[in-house]
Amino acid sequence: MILRRKYILTFSLLTLALIGLLFLNIGLGSVKIPLKDIIASLFNLEVSRESWRYIVLEYRLPKAITAILTGSGLAVSGLLMQTLFRNPLAGPYVLGLSSGASLGVAIVFMGAGLFGGAFSAFLLSKWSIVIASSLGSLLVLLAVMLASLRLRDTMAILIIGLMFASLTAAVVSVLAYFSPASQLQQYVFWSFGSLGNLSWEEVSVLGLFWTIGIFLSVAGIKNLNSLLLGEQYAKSLGVSIQRNRLLVILATSILAGSITAFAGPIAFVGLAVPHLIRQVIPVNNHSILIPAVILGGAILMLVCDIAAQMPGSEFTLPINAITSLIGAPVVIWLLVRKRRFLF
Repeated sequence: MILRRKYILTFSLLTLALIGLLFLNIGLGSVKIPLKDIIASLFNLEVSRESWRYIVLEYRLPKAITAILTGSGLAVSGLLMQTLFRNPLAGPYVLGLSSGASLGVAIVFMGAGLFGGAFSAFLLSKWSIVIASSLGSLLVLLAVMLASLRLRDTMAILIIGLMFASLTAAVVSVLAYFSPASQLQQYVFWSFGSLGNLSWEEVSVLGLFWTIGIFLSVAGIKNLNSLLLGEQYAKSLGVSIQRNRLLVILATSILAGSITAFAGPIAFVGLAVPHLIRQVIPVNNHSILIPAVILGGAILMLVCDIAAQMPGSEFTLPINAITSLIGAPVVIWLLVRKRRFLF
């Protein structure tokens, strides 16, 4: 009963923090918008300045929702990978999905110059970049899943994922070596990650993939809990290791792949958030961890996005740099202080 009350209190505080940071994220930026005008914009009431309504509804609200989807999706992906491989250093990109997406985008940016006119413009459009990133992640996913069907050792799949990441990174390096500076710069800017370039249509598509990935993750909670005690114990409970492995890889790929396609490769969040949440809620039960990690990932990404906006300034820092600058010292401090991984 005491633990239940503690969990309810923790989830209530995390939810309140998420709501507060959501409004703070929308209100801060190059132009500060009061809370009453944010609420008025959301409910189509009278605002002090009509331009603020446009800023809230067409730019800041989609960006804040993207931050929530991105942070929570990567955090759940990281938790799934850490459980599957029983490795605290595993993250959502250990299967090479990010590298596959990067290769697809690199081919678009650095290969567009080979084509002229309208076709070149199409290759550099927003949707073509999303499609290329998705196809790159999909090809790596298919390769990893085919390998998982032939391998019994889960750690071998981790090594294969790392090898695919190295292989695709090598191909990207070759493309970069032969590309002009302008094309290389476009690719580098994409690799910084961005939350603020999505339309409502793109946010809706990302939200659909996020929903599918979270549903698959929740569907595997029982099997994930059994894996914590080892594969042999899970088999004794009737868990199909191969089927469960495919489910976890598919859920991670949908979440991490779609997020990379729309927001670029965003590092650190998937690795760090599960550890941060375990310091707050020291349990291994995924029915508690998954919703807590969803809230924690969304909160961390909103905090990082607020810092990246540099409130009061016209400049925006790369979100990739901020996630590491803010999160890494916090995780190091917590882990040194607590000195434990719950695996």
